[in-house]
Amino acid sequence: MENVIAVIDIGKTNKKILLFDENFNVVYTNSTRFDEIVDDDNYPCDNIESIETWIQNEIKVIQEQNKFTIKAINFSTHGATLVYLDKDGNRITPLYNYLKPLDIDFTPFYDANGGVEEFSRKTASPAYGMLNAGLQMYWLKQSKPHYWNKVKTILHYPQYLSYLFSNKITADFTSVGAHTAIWDFDTMQYHDWLATESIKLPEPKPGKHATIATVNGQEIAIGKGLHDSSSSIIPLLEANENSDNEFILLSTGTWIICMNPFSKETLTIDQLKNDCLCFMTPDKKQIKSSMQFLGRVHEVNAIALSEHFGVDKNHYLEFKLNKNLCVDILSKGKQLFFPKEIAENFKGDLTQLKNFENYESAYYQLIFEISQRVHNGINRILDSENNLKDIYISGGFNRNEIFVEYLNQMMPEQNIKFPKGENASALGAAMLMKDYINK
Repeated sequence: MENVIAVIDIGKTNKKILLFDENFNVVYTNSTRFDEIVDDDNYPCDNIESIETWIQNEIKVIQEQNKFTIKAINFSTHGATLVYLDKDGNRITPLYNYLKPLDIDFTPFYDANGGVEEFSRKTASPAYGMLNAGLQMYWLKQSKPHYWNKVKTILHYPQYLSYLFSNKITADFTSVGAHTAIWDFDTMQYHDWLATESIKLPEPKPGKHATIATVNGQEIAIGKGLHDSSSSIIPLLEANENSDNEFILLSTGTWIICMNPFSKETLTIDQLKNDCLCFMTPDKKQIKSSMQFLGRVHEVNAIALSEHFGVDKNHYLEFKLNKNLCVDILSKGKQLFFPKEIAENFKGDLTQLKNFENYESAYYQLIFEISQRVHNGINRILDSENNLKDIYISGGFNRNEIFVEYLNQMMPEQNIKFPKGENASALGAAMLMKDYINK
């Protein structure tokens, strides 16, 4: 049987299991989706019980087929998601959705911690409400004492999935450093407010350490899991380990996240105000980043454009790249759909559609405006002295030739590249387990 590393890769939409061989080729994959349920406030959330059952069944089925020997399991999940355990290790709350609005005034909290700007700077966490995992803890303590009084342990999503197999309480740097408002980037340790609120979290450890556990009668190394965006940059860091060239990774999907692992400058207030923040590598190094909900913007407005012009919602996939149209729109440089901030419903100024002759020209304008915001996001996270040579694009937008062409024209001195494979976050999680595949 072939030795493999299994990775459970949990996105907001798709849930995947992938098996990697010793050369990190994917030799098996399976994916599924689950309908959302509602939490105790009647807000949509993931069905964590179904997800747990699916993960454990998938591992068991692979073991029973006797085609692969699973030597290690690791986990990659979206961030801003916590699991609360009681003294017996059982889940207490639903898996709250990071888009859930929080009905609490955080002003006293921020005032007690130096004000919103300074606190956000120290924790590299723009004030995002539920997207700040630490504020989820504070909200639960203040708003739902019937739950909070039972809480013994708090785990980030990847570490909870690891716990299901290892029964070990763990933390990792990629999860605690992902806009959580719990990590002090000045001191590179947990922020003091946690102790003030009597919240004790497990100490994070480097990502390559695994726990040996017995899973269905077989000994398997169980990784601690990672935040998916931080995981996706690991293959590039390893591939460029001996190069002096700096690179940016654009991790694209529902969010477009620009990540710069070479920044040495601390985060500024101005950067914070413009959607910049910091992630961390599995070995505790800062990744200066900008995060924009532009995949969602694309989805909402591409549908609106298709409805206006009476074409299929995926009609843009049929285009042949029109470089001249890109040049023309770029030379005008006009922000028509989004002249100011993006609205809460993500829709642009659709009254502008009367000025377009066809769907193609309107769609090219939409992608220009998205590309311009990505370009601005890249520039904001570059140090004043940098050696940026390459821009890697992973995720869905690397297949959008129009987006790639705009970036090529906006950044002619850099090389646009595409990481090998389509599962960057899963691959990163697998690579951390490489020491275990032949043990």
